[in-house]
Amino acid sequence: MKINKKKFIYLISPNKIPNSFYNNLKLVLKTGKVSFFQLRLKSYSQNKKIIIGKKIKNICKKNDVKFIINDDPLLALKLDADGCHLGQKDMNIKIAKKILGKKIIGITCHNSMNLAKKAIKAKADYIAFGAFNQSKTKITKHVASVKILKKVKKFTKTPTVAIGGINAVNYKNLLLNNANFLAISGYIWKNKKYKPLQAIERLK
Repeated sequence: MKINKKKFIYLISPNKIPNSFYNNLKLVLKTGKVSFFQLRLKSYSQNKKIIIGKKIKNICKKNDVKFIINDDPLLALKLDADGCHLGQKDMNIKIAKKILGKKIIGITCHNSMNLAKKAIKAKADYIAFGAFNQSKTKITKHVASVKILKKVKKFTKTPTVAIGGINAVNYKNLLLNNANFLAISGYIWKNKKYKPLQAIERLK
């Protein structure tokens, strides 16, 4: 998996998709700072996810952004997405690989070297750590520090994604400490001060 330092953002969808979302997504992706876009919708039906997913996939494709589905390899296959992100309680990566073939599969590793080693052994395409800060998007159960990013870089070239409450104030520290990508959601979509485009432009 190629790492482009200018495209360091791993953008995650808001929990709800309003009509204004698609236009904002186009503006945000046009900045050229986003490598991945993850569709993460917990409260929508499968049909609704497919309708939304198709629209988003087209926008991602036009902007050379990898389209990733959260938790659901079968939905990723249906949408012909670029890949899938799996949490520790989701489908086993070996089964997901059988479904998705050579598509991207990333794994949540919280703050655990043990989970990271297992994911690397199973040939995950990237490993995600967090939460590095308090998140408004989901309840923080696992707290991670930059030490784990430094540790993991000593024994693998597998790209790392940092997750959790990342914003314009704290993002640089994670990049300086070996995070290849920053998973961001609330700062872009729920920012009370800035519109999505203004928010992403502050991440230079």
